Amino acid sequence: AAEGVKGSGRSIEGYHMFEALLRVKELLIRFGGHPMAAGLSLEEEQVERFRRALNDQAQLTEEDLTPRVWIDAAMPMEYVSESLIRELELLEPFGQGNEKPQFAQKSVHIKSARVLGKNRNAVKLSMVTPSGKPADGILFMEGDRFLEEMGTRRDMDVIYYPGINEYNGNRTIQMVIKEYRFC
Repeated sequence: AAEGVKGSGRSIEGYHMFEALLRVKELLIRFGGHPMAAGLSLEEEQVERFRRALNDQAQLTEEDLTPRVWIDAAMPMEYVSESLIRELELLEPFGQGNEKPQFAQKSVHIKSARVLGKNRNAVKLSMVTPSGKPADGILFMEGDRFLEEMGTRRDMDVIYYPGINEYNGNRTIQMVIKEYRFC
């Protein structure tokens, strides 16, 4: 077929995908894109040469390939109040192009972790911040996997979004944990 085979790619910050394709354009029928994503078509018999050429030219380091998580602010959990949560709600609806803000807190101590739900797919955390303030957290994942990973460790860095938990008429501030790393 005149179209050949098609492909598309998504990139990472350290790799300008469109520039990489420009450098091997003689192997391609057609291509387009920008630094973070691209689409292309090429003859099937060129696929191996194309793959080798791209890999040979890539100057990526281990650090470039380390997954990164973006945060909006390092924010101690004790700064979170109901009025801050109400202000964040004014930014809704969240979605593509208006992502929910993410905050980071280092070194929270886990006092207790309890798996919830009949599918055991949430973990309720009772935490203490580095300055000694209590904070509630919820983590949506396979609870038993989290407990296994936690083992005897009790300190972790977290990325979170503050929310309100309403239960039996009680309103409490609860940190929705998006990412965590034991330290």
